[in-house]
This record gives sequence, structure tokens and C-alpha cells, in this order.
Amino acid sequence: MVASSSPEAQQMDEAQAGFDEGPCLQAQRSNTIIRVFDVRQEKRWPQYMDEVRSHGLRSALAVPLTVNATATAAMNFYTHEAAAFTEEDVEAAKEYAELASTVVAIALHIAAHAENAEDRRIAMESRTTIDLAAGIIMGQNRCSQDDAVRILKDASNLRNIKLRVLAEQVIASVGHGPTSTNFES
Repeated sequence: MVASSSPEAQQMDEAQAGFDEGPCLQAQRSNTIIRVFDVRQEKRWPQYMDEVRSHGLRSALAVPLTVNATATAAMNFYTHEAAAFTEEDVEAAKEYAELASTVVAIALHIAAHAENAEDRRIAMESRTTIDLAAGIIMGQNRCSQDDAVRILKDASNLRNIKLRVLAEQVIASVGHGPTSTNFES
């Protein structure tokens, strides 16, 4: 994920990602703060530094974010002045990084819960369709629920179609429209 405070910063971040080299990626990979005092003198990341120089930027600061055990990120700061980042600036950037780390971790946590909730909703809707189809088979064959589900599964395997799709076909075959669940949104 790339987020930027200006179009120029976004261009620099996209270039860095395209070259797969630069201070932000180094900070992210090494979990260390990377300072570039003067891009005109910087020898690391040659392709990326050429791009930075062409935009008139002269110094950069990259600060790693601590998101979680599996996600890493970093923040980039750029200026048009050489050696512009003081120790106070680095400390302020570290504070921003701590806040950003917390926000990103919370956002990832919320996104994971939303995804899980959506997966559960889809599973419950599929379960409703399968249960209705099993009920139809039970009525038609005068069999138990377990036998009806087994019939559905066997037919699904034989026809090589998903169980939910077969269940929808069974329901449609008795003249009913698509199934719906009664879950509140």
C-alpha cells in the first residue's frame, strides 16, 4: 500500500517500488531509520537516486513502521534542501511512525474482521440454500436429512459442480425462485 502527501511524493514512492530499491524499502526491510543527507552524494540505490535528483529533491528520511508480525511498512519524508532533517526531525518522524503503526495495525485488524464476517455471511447463505434443497430431497424421497445431504453431495461430485450450485438447481426445479436468508444487515 502506498499513501502520499503530495503528487511528487507519490511519484517518488512509485519509482522506489518500481526499481525495488530505495531508502523506504531499506528501512522497511531492515527495520532501521535511513537518512539521505544529500541525494547528489548518495551512492546507494543508483536508479532510484537518479529519479529523486531529477525532481530536485535533496534529502530523504525513511522511518520503519511496526505494524504486526507479518506486515511491514515505512514512511518517507523528502525535502528540496540538502541535510534538512535534524535530530529533532528524526524524533518527530519516529513519533509519527509510532502513531501510523498503530493506525495501520487497527485498520488491518478491522479489515480482517470485516472479511471474516463477510465469509461467514456467504457461508450462512450457502448453508440456507443447501438446507432447503436437502428439505426438498427429504420430502421427495422420504429420507433423513443425513441421507438427503449425502444424495446432494454424491450428485455434486458426480456432476462436478459445487454443492451450493446444485442446491440452487434443486430449488429452482420445484418452481421456486432464488433462496434468500433472513439475516439482518
